[in-house]
Amino acid sequence: MARSTGSISRCSCRRGLREATRSGINLTVITRRVLWCALVGFVALVAWKTLDGLLVDRSPIIVGILHSQTGPMAVSEKSMIDAEVLALEEINSAGGLLGRRVEWVIADGASDWPTFAQQAERLIRDNRVCAVFGCWTSASRKSVLPVFEKNDHLLIYPMAYEGLEQSRNIIYTGAAPNQQITPAVQWCHETLGARRFFLVGSDYIWPRCVNAIISDQLAGLGAQRVGEEYIRFGSTDVDAAVRNILAAKPDVVLSSVVGDSALALASRLYEAGVRSEQIPLLTFALGEDELRAMARDAFTGNYAAWNYFQSIDRPENATFVAAFKARYGNDRPTSDVMSTAYNSVMLWAQAVREANTSDVRQVRYAMRHQSMNAPEGIIAVDAETQHTWRPVSIGRIRPDGQFDIVWTTKTAVRPVPFPMSRSRAQWEKFVQDLYRGWGNRWAAP
Repeated sequence: MARSTGSISRCSCRRGLREATRSGINLTVITRRVLWCALVGFVALVAWKTLDGLLVDRSPIIVGILHSQTGPMAVSEKSMIDAEVLALEEINSAGGLLGRRVEWVIADGASDWPTFAQQAERLIRDNRVCAVFGCWTSASRKSVLPVFEKNDHLLIYPMAYEGLEQSRNIIYTGAAPNQQITPAVQWCHETLGARRFFLVGSDYIWPRCVNAIISDQLAGLGAQRVGEEYIRFGSTDVDAAVRNILAAKPDVVLSSVVGDSALALASRLYEAGVRSEQIPLLTFALGEDELRAMARDAFTGNYAAWNYFQSIDRPENATFVAAFKARYGNDRPTSDVMSTAYNSVMLWAQAVREANTSDVRQVRYAMRHQSMNAPEGIIAVDAETQHTWRPVSIGRIRPDGQFDIVWTTKTAVRPVPFPMSRSRAQWEKFVQDLYRGWGNRWAAP
């Protein structure tokens, strides 16, 4: 039995050895397979990352912001920068565009037309932006226009202006003259009973064109233009204009005076005893943001014509106002130019998504088909003119610097860049004659 037991033990040992050997081989195979799978996975991951980097652009989308941060227009334009930055921050918070972060470069036009042109060139050439949101005055827009046309680029212009222009390189998101100027004149004639109009403006391209449009309209209404006065751009010497207004005794003053000059004019009229009950002033250039910069007694009871007021009662506006105040402070009001600047960025973002690219030309084309439920109502870019359908409103200034809306179209009005009182050729000649008369400048020298 002992011998038999030893034989069994030896057999068991040999069997165990064989099983252990087989187990070791199996473990080696399994280990090799695991390592091989890990290696294949790693290689696949590296290849995918490389291919993704080659095929999918993850670099930031860069845009330019071009407004006056210094000079007499800074009082108005700084708020536009704030609104554009707010919109861009909201876009990034929602994941950016096309899986890419949006970055921006802010350039200072310094309230100087040649500087605007230089900065536009720098943004396009050096910063390689794919769009620029910029300008307030028409002189600055006119100065940068050749830069955008030469580079076949894209300017989004968020400001009400005189019209009399159309370029494939500009999307005009502010009001055309029939969305601000001519409705205000008609309202003054019908509601205020005005028959004697005094026109006052800063001495550059926008007010000169605005007053030509108004003069044509007054002639058609059988009303009288009893005075037309211009103030040197950026000047606060408004005494001559005030004296002429007092002497003319108009029923209403229509003001296209901008920036610091506009604040000075309203203050001097008030100091001279002019009250809104006797001679109301209707401005095309002052909104809530400018009014917070000074004592409001001079403005209370006067009027402004815009497409947006902070007091518009819409859920979309309440959201916009709340977001702006949360970002910049509860003491900061919103205004037309701020809403338009904000809308401009959002319309551009929609166009980028639709085009599925940030390419300048493709986005420029896609912008012609954009619309949105904006703070003031439904707005839409007109494909034919590249101007924007917008509602129109007139507000009366309250003591708190806000506006009571006294008249509105409620729905969007189609933009008409060239008023029908003259042909397009006649308007273009009028603009060019001003330019040549000023020594090839867009403002009086």
